[in-house]
Amino acid sequence: MLAGCSQQGGTPAPDASQQQAQTQATDAVRNLDTYRQLLRIGNDEMAVTMGKDIVKRFPDSAAAKEVQQTLPAIEKRYTEASEKNRLGGLWLYQVSPMAGGTQSTATIVNSQSSGNDRVQLVLRRHTSWGQSVFLYGSKPGFVCRGNCNIASTVDGKPARIMAFAPSTGEPALMIRDDKAFIAMLQKAKKISMEVTLADGDKKQTLSYEVGGFDPAKWVSVGKQKKK
Repeated sequence: MLAGCSQQGGTPAPDASQQQAQTQATDAVRNLDTYRQLLRIGNDEMAVTMGKDIVKRFPDSAAAKEVQQTLPAIEKRYTEASEKNRLGGLWLYQVSPMAGGTQSTATIVNSQSSGNDRVQLVLRRHTSWGQSVFLYGSKPGFVCRGNCNIASTVDGKPARIMAFAPSTGEPALMIRDDKAFIAMLQKAKKISMEVTLADGDKKQTLSYEVGGFDPAKWVSVGKQKKK
């Protein structure tokens, strides 16, 4: 009888919905603490993932309200940093011996390329040959007789780029005014050039996302000393 009276007079056990609410509240607090820690250590990637999860799973909670005050700025910063890293990773910088001298190159491959469609845009400095800019593809190369005008766009605006084929017969197109091209490239995000391939006179538009170019990584090699 005493046991029965104790049960009837005590606090009733929470039902299933109350238990679920308590569990969610506990999870929200725990995840919010993790989110705060991620912000403190500057892990934007994980902070964005955790923040979005909190807002999605606990939309009406105090945790979600707090997250929403900082998440948009963190997500913007992370997105911008990710894009910057992606664009930077499209470039390859090398310094190596070449034809009795030393060359420094900055190279990027046209977007969405594969196999024979791969055409490199190369910025080169050589101790003997000086500075040059050229497109380098696969044999038999490009159609270009004398000076050829490459129909181009820079960030969607028309541009005039003159080129010529090397006399050595390599599958390349040499940009006539390398200095002007490099100055243009350093201000651009995307350069597209329409070329004609010698293989069947096929026209191909080459697009390069050049926004990640880092001039500091394209090192100077100076001039070769005369013996």
